[in-house]
Parts: sequence; C-alpha cells; structure tokens
Amino acid sequence: MTSPDPAAAAAAPSDAATPARHDFIRQIVREDLASGKHDAIRTRFPPEPNGYLHIGHAKAICLDFGIAEEFGGRCNLRFDDTNPAKEDPAFVRAIQEDVRWLGFDWAELRHASDYFEVYYLAAEKLVAQGDAFVCDLTPEQVREYRGSLTEPGRNSPFRDRSVEENLDLFRRMRAGEFADGTRTLRAKIDMASGNINLRDPALYRIKHMPHPIAGEGWCIYPMYDFAHALGDAIEGITHSLCTLEFEDHRPLYDWCVERVDLAGHPALLAPLVEKGLPNVAARPRQIEFSRLNINYTVMSKRKLTQLVAEGLVDGWDDPRMYTLQGLRRRGYTPSALRLFVDRVGISKQNSVIDFSVLEGALREDLDAHAPRRMAVVEPLKLVLANLPEGHEETLSFANHPKDESLGMREVPFSREVWIEREDFAEVPPKGWKRLVPGGEVRLRGAGIARVDEVVKDDEGNVVELRGWLDPESRPGMEGANRKVKGTIHWVSAQHAVQAEIRLYDRLFSAADPDDESEGRSYRDHLNPDSRRSVRGWVEPAAAAAAPEQSFQFERLGYFVADRVDHRNDAPVFNRSVSLRDTWAAKA
Repeated sequence: MTSPDPAAAAAAPSDAATPARHDFIRQIVREDLASGKHDAIRTRFPPEPNGYLHIGHAKAICLDFGIAEEFGGRCNLRFDDTNPAKEDPAFVRAIQEDVRWLGFDWAELRHASDYFEVYYLAAEKLVAQGDAFVCDLTPEQVREYRGSLTEPGRNSPFRDRSVEENLDLFRRMRAGEFADGTRTLRAKIDMASGNINLRDPALYRIKHMPHPIAGEGWCIYPMYDFAHALGDAIEGITHSLCTLEFEDHRPLYDWCVERVDLAGHPALLAPLVEKGLPNVAARPRQIEFSRLNINYTVMSKRKLTQLVAEGLVDGWDDPRMYTLQGLRRRGYTPSALRLFVDRVGISKQNSVIDFSVLEGALREDLDAHAPRRMAVVEPLKLVLANLPEGHEETLSFANHPKDESLGMREVPFSREVWIEREDFAEVPPKGWKRLVPGGEVRLRGAGIARVDEVVKDDEGNVVELRGWLDPESRPGMEGANRKVKGTIHWVSAQHAVQAEIRLYDRLFSAADPDDESEGRSYRDHLNPDSRRSVRGWVEPAAAAAAPEQSFQFERLGYFVADRVDHRNDAPVFNRSVSLRDTWAAKA
C-alpha cells in the first residue's frame, strides 16, 4: 500500500472529529453488512487518464474512498485505460497526486489494461454462447440502424453469422488483419429495447495503436461498459458507485457480468493468476448518485481541455480552473473540499450548487487555520514625519486572533509605511472611516496616525502622505485605547518585501456558462476580470512562507504562496478567496 501525502493527511479531518454520515448509499451499505450479504466493503475510483480531475471528481473520490474508510473496507484506484489514443502518463501522475492530496490512499493500484487478456477470453465466451457477433457496419450505419427513442432499431445484417464465423473473425481482429473502424464486436441483446444502451452495443473496436502499459500486443480494445463491468467483478467490488448518467447503462453492466459469469468460469481468470494479480470474481451492485453541478463553472472534460488547448487559461493547473490541480494552486485545501462535499451531500436528485457554498467552505477552513499577515496590494506611502529619520522598531502580533497555539510573530515598524491606496480619500464618501486630510485612523497595532500633508505629482495624482503618529497612542500606553473611527493595516516601507500578487476571481461571469442560447458558447462568458496581477508589499514573515502556505492578508482576503512560482526572495501570492462574498452584492 502506498503512503499518503503527510501534508494532505494532516489537513484531512480525523475519524474522531468526523460525525457519522447518513445518506441513501451509506444506508444500503449498513444494511448489506448487517444482513451478512458482504463480510467487507470493496469500492473503487475508476478515472480515465485522459485529462486532469476536476472538482466533480472530488465528490466521487470522497464517496468511494470515504465509504471504504468509514466501514473498514478497501478502495482501489483503477485507471480505465481502454483508449490509448487519449491517455497520457502526466494525467496518471496528476490523478494519483490528487487522490493523495485529498487525504486518501488506495488498497491497490489497478488498470483496466491489467485485465485485457481476461476481457478477451470473456468476449470469446460470449461469442461461443451466441451472445456476441462481429459486425461490419460502419459507425454511420450503426447509428442509422440503432433507431431512436420513439422507434425501435433494426438488426444488423451480420447479426446471424454463425458462432464459428464470429470466432474466426474476432480472432483475426485481434491478429490485426482488419483496418480501424471496419469491424466491431457487438453484444447480441435486443434492438427493440426501450433502453438504447441495450440495442446490440459494441464490446470491442479495432484501433491499431500500441498501449502505454499493455504495449504492442493489442490492436483491439474493449469498450468502457464492458471493461468497467468486468473490472468491478474481477476486483470483487461490492458497491459500484457512479453518477446518474450511468443509470441507463446499469442493465448492460449487469448483462455483461451475468453472461460472462466469471465466478462460474474460473478458467477465464487464469491470466490474472499467472500474473499474480488478486481476483475475487464477485457480482457488484451498481448504485447511482447525482453528479456535482456548480454554477459559474464548466465540468465537461472536453471543454476544460479546449480551455487549455486554446490558451484561454494558463494550463490545467491555472488557479482559475476547476481542476483539482488548479484549485490546489489557488489555495483550496483538502479539508475545505471535503467539508464542501459533506455539505453538498449525496442524493439521487440533480441540482445546481451555488458557487458561494464552495467559497464559504474555504473561508471557514482558512478562518480557523490560516495565520494572519499584513500586505499592501496597491501601495501608497505614508511618512510619519514626527518620528526621527531612520526610526525602526519591532512590534509583536498574534499569528491568529482565535488560536493562541499559533504563537506570536515580530513585525518591523518604521517612520515610512505602505498603506492601501483605497484607505485614503481627499473627498470622502458618506460614512467613510479611513484616512482623510487632517483625520485620524488607527494603524493596526502601532498607534493612531493623522494625515497633515498630501503630496501630488505634476498630473495631480496622490503619490505620498505625510503625517503624525500620536506618541501617546503606542502599544501598551493609556492613549492606545483612544477611540477613532477606523483601523487600517500597513507594512514597513523599510522592511517590506515586494511581491507579485495575483488577484484571481471566477473564470466565468455567467451563472450558466454552458447556456448556448442566442448562439453563444462558454467562451463568450469568460470573465475578463478573472485575473489581475499587481506588485505589492508584504511583511517579512509572509515573504518567508513555504510554497502552498496559506494566510489571511488582513482586511484583504485569503492568499496562498504559489506552489510553482513562489520564492522567498521573489514572493508570489494567489488570492484564494475574498473575506466576504462580493458576488452576492453584484447579483
């Protein structure tokens, strides 16, 4: 068994802290265990290695691995690598990393390709039983013969080939005698079925392409439903969990398992015995649940791939992407995503979750765990002219106002400080509580300051403020409690470290980017303000962060040191989420 990422394991909630979960799937599992139907629970997470995992997969991961964990069972990670044309080792590595990052580990790492020989023997068995035939129809003809939701399909003219002819053709397909697309092996079920998935679906197709794992020995590959059903049976999966779009596929899944009958024909498993691969040959139960849908996102792997391929984002791990790699780089934590999945829950009812629920889970997690730091995004210099030239001192700040165990830190303070430009107004709006000419404000933890002079450039832009720090309002002095209307943050201009600060927002500006009415597409809904990069200043303790370390930048939001670009001498911080839901005000 592999070892999980220690950081992810630490971020994941402990069993002791996790209350018992109740949903219809867990109820089924409890009943199956109580009745003695199963002595142990076995699940699997079966991704296709043709792209990066997105947040929808987080729900499946938490369910598949979480149920096995809760009930003392086992969960395999099985790559559905049946289409070598679209698979990439980089995707495989990222998927494994994502699962570990979320705090889970797999009992066994498996691949559909581990079972290719078993699948082939099973297909030959179906042919010998008269349950499958080799079809010469083109893909276009297959669609024509299939019929529609209101009209039954028609039998292929090749459906009544003899068992002997079908076996001969299928073996020659494997031997590589025929070109791609010229023949398929199809199940012989019912072309009049109301379920189109049962209208003689394809089980094997010809594809002259070497496999990344199985190598050069294959030029025919099993279709997903066939491989998936038998893979679950081989591994002894007790509860095969999948999303609702596979509900109509369940009869085919069951048909494949029943007609092949691995348990009743152990000779089919001989190739696994020779490889030393464990196998159980049980009959799984497929259970469907609603997929995760979140507004302001696209979950289609095809569209995510297009965003990357067309350069509309900066790769699969762009912090605006809803891939797990992108969310991780954005500053989302494993515990925040697990909290989000718990809140969404498991049901059979499709619904759309508001994006604010995802952001709220992250805020809640970071509010409790992220240390505080001070940073200035759009700097304006304030000179405290009554302090002597070269004045500098060290102030003590709590790392977290609600968690004393995080300790204290030292923050340098000097005569010149950077403040946020938006914290000063020459002509303040009604209700303004920050700096104005002649007005006072509390500098967080340092004292009460006043602006006496506004310095402007030749174009009339404010470039510097000069003022006064009340010497009786310093920390620990009686005047420190003197009431003023507002408090602002700051960093010492002498000691602060310049940083690149990337202000990320939602990638799409429309709640339903998939809405293609009026001839528009998701590309038309890209948010032009989804990323803005500025040069700001951070206190030294922030610059010293390790990559992926999260902070609350006081009064600004939650930020994370970029896992790729951040260096202590050249800090890069990504905004993970604002302190409050700013989109609610826009709606």
